Amino acid sequence: MNNRNRGKTTGDDTLFSSDKQIEKLKSAVQDMHYLLTRDYPEKTTSELVAHRYKLKTRQIQALRGASASEQQIQKRKLKELEVSDLKNRTIYLDGFNVLILLESLLSEAYIFEGVDGCFRDLSGVHGTYKRVNQTMRSIELVAGFFQKSQAEELIWVFDKPVSNSGRIKQIILEFAVENNLNWRVDLEFNPDKFLVENAEIIVSSDAWILDYCKNWFNLVGYLIREEQLFVNLVKMA
Repeated sequence: MNNRNRGKTTGDDTLFSSDKQIEKLKSAVQDMHYLLTRDYPEKTTSELVAHRYKLKTRQIQALRGASASEQQIQKRKLKELEVSDLKNRTIYLDGFNVLILLESLLSEAYIFEGVDGCFRDLSGVHGTYKRVNQTMRSIELVAGFFQKSQAEELIWVFDKPVSNSGRIKQIILEFAVENNLNWRVDLEFNPDKFLVENAEIIVSSDAWILDYCKNWFNLVGYLIREEQLFVNLVKMA
C-alpha cells in the first residue's frame, strides 16, 4: 500500500512556523528584491542575503523561489490571465511543476507565496517521479478547474527523461477518458523550452517560464480560493 506523501520534513516547523522565522524570511525577501531590481546576479545575491540572515538550506530554497526583481514582477503581472480569459482556449500545463505543488499542498507541506503572487513548494523531481496518496486528488482538482474554466483543451507536458513520466501520462490519460475530458499528455526532453516556444497560455510557477512565456494562469491561487483549500501558507512578501 502506498503511504507516501509530500508533507513536511523534519525541522520544517522550526524553520517556517514561528513569527520570528517568518519575519526573518520576509526581510530576506525584501533585501533580495532590492538587489535583484538593481541587477545584482541572483546566485550571488541569494548567497549574500542567506549569509546575512543565517538561513538554513530549506529557507534559502524558499527565499529563491519567492524572490524576484521589480521588473520581473511587473512583466509577469502584465501576462497573467483571469479564469474568464480561458474560455474556448488551449491551456498548457507544466506537468511536474503543477502536480507536485498540488500534492505538497494537499499533504499539508509548507507552501510559499512569493512577491509575484505565485505559490511554490520545496519538493521536486530528482530523476524519478513517485506517485503519492494525493496524486489522484490533485488531478481531480485540475479537472474541476478545467470544466469550470470552459477551456477547449488542456495539455499536460512532462519531462520525458524523468523516470515514471510515462506512467503518470497513462494515469492522466485514463482519468481523462473516464471523465470525458479533452486532455492530452506530451513528454518532452526540454519541457520549459517547449512550453515557452509553443504555448499561448501556460500554467506554471517556474520563474524562467513566467519570465519568457506569452501568457500564464495562476492555477494554484485559483484553486485555493475556489475550492477553499487548507494551506500551510507562508506569505513571503
